[in-house]
Amino acid sequence: MTGRGLTTRPMGADPLFAIDFDFVDHRLVVATNDGILESFAMPGNSVASFYIQIMDLLGDLGVSLIMERPEPFDLPDATPFADDFQNHDYDPFWVNRYWRILSEVNLILEEFAGEFSGKTSPVHHFWHTMDIAVTRFSDREVSHPPSVDSVTREAYSREVISSGFWFGDNGFPEPAFYSYTSPEPSALASMTLRPCGAEWIDRGSSHLAVYRYDDARGTEEPTGSVMQFYDSAYRAGAMRAGWDIDRLSSPHGATASPM
Repeated sequence: MTGRGLTTRPMGADPLFAIDFDFVDHRLVVATNDGILESFAMPGNSVASFYIQIMDLLGDLGVSLIMERPEPFDLPDATPFADDFQNHDYDPFWVNRYWRILSEVNLILEEFAGEFSGKTSPVHHFWHTMDIAVTRFSDREVSHPPSVDSVTREAYSREVISSGFWFGDNGFPEPAFYSYTSPEPSALASMTLRPCGAEWIDRGSSHLAVYRYDDARGTEEPTGSVMQFYDSAYRAGAMRAGWDIDRLSSPHGATASPM
């Protein structure tokens, strides 16, 4: 997250560059470390025109880029980006609202991340389901069969408990805070979640802990209720998976005991 939208953060080498989505002025911005900045307006673009513009802009800045599969991932419509002139919706009001909600959730997740002294991911935005999340890792390795793809193999090479927020999908069509444990330990869904309204939902091969956005907004202290949810879901997964909860705890972000 940034103060105006989303960023890739710096990447590349020559030149070093970052791509930012500015959801205030609604522009796609590319900046290099030698001070060059280029941008274009996002409203009015189809997927194809957006894709063509960003590829042309990167080329003009000297960024060498080859996309092996320039097409959507795991979506029913797999039309290559350069050919998709049909999808072109961009509503500045709702895009800005989307970013403002994620900005608030980002602060909660940053605070939650600080309560854990083990390895965590950054608080980051997932491009596929457009959610924001942070992951806690144990040091216990997870083996995968040869058929598992390299991305999944790396992402789940250790036991993890992920916590985040997403705007829903066809199976759960409403915004909610969520948590899951992978691999899922036995009887996870039998564990109690807090606060009132939080529940486990069956996602087929696993269970997802959810706490609806509207339920959190209806409480006297929404941030505190969401923190309570994340903590209860984490403890449920950690207890069932046998993590050393006390050793990994970092109350209020401090790992040293008070004098």
